[in-house]
Amino acid sequence: MPLHPEIARILAAMPAPPPGPLDPVALRAADETQVAPPEERLPLHAVEDTTARTASGEVPVRIYTPAEADAYGLLVYFHGGAFFLGSLETHDHVARSLAKETGLKVVSVGYRLAPEAAFPAGLDDCHAVVRWAAGENAGLAWDGTTLAVAGDSSGGNFAAAVAAKAHDDGFDRITHQILYYPSLDLDFDADRHASLRENAVGYGLETAGLKPFNAFYLDSGADPADPLVSPVKRADLTGLPPALVVTGQYDPMRDEGELYGERLRAAGVEATVSRYEGAGHGFVQHFSWIPEYHKVFEETRDFLGRR
Repeated sequence: MPLHPEIARILAAMPAPPPGPLDPVALRAADETQVAPPEERLPLHAVEDTTARTASGEVPVRIYTPAEADAYGLLVYFHGGAFFLGSLETHDHVARSLAKETGLKVVSVGYRLAPEAAFPAGLDDCHAVVRWAAGENAGLAWDGTTLAVAGDSSGGNFAAAVAAKAHDDGFDRITHQILYYPSLDLDFDADRHASLRENAVGYGLETAGLKPFNAFYLDSGADPADPLVSPVKRADLTGLPPALVVTGQYDPMRDEGELYGERLRAAGVEATVSRYEGAGHGFVQHFSWIPEYHKVFEETRDFLGRR
């Protein structure tokens, strides 16, 4: 299937990026201009900004409650953005759709970003918020059943790393990991995965851009050989939570996500790998208004409901 025509039309109209080094402050500001005003956002029973007081420090979180209830299953969501972009605002619409479709209370994490916060600050924030969410002091009325972690792109990296870190620490309450086109291999040798060559140019995210976009994270102390930085490099995947791995046909990072799903299954972990045809990287964040891609939230609901 060719690139979806709506995605192709929008990509063709996008201006070329400015020359010179990447400016994280300017790129973040540009991202924020794309955020919908509050009155145009998907309505939910309640949306609350608060602070999670955790072992990692005070972490901003936004809590989405889809309906009134005495207790809730929880989904902790980590936004994408190459570890230096993204915020509670830029991914608000993703968290709202997750809450609406799954019926879970969603906790979106405003973790610290590179380069201002060196590795492993962001990962530590995400891990600590999951533990906080499951505790009584959080006041989230967790019902003790579903405790899912989810993320897109670099947020998918954090979701996989948090699931592994929690397992190693003996914290066995995470029930699912949901990875949307995850960035799982931060070794950007173009010969490492076929999709890095096949989808190198013309689909939005380009292979040549992966290294400079992730340089803020890597230069802050994140070693690509570390399985907490590149989760696909983890040697032993046994005992990890069941996974839903969503990829895009035209994403340069497609193959590392699908490889991770295959390795999970080989280790005896229930794993569903779902490739969305006609899509490139970032389609959950940028193109979930297209009906074919909004179905990712329905697939997430069904995956969570199977257990």
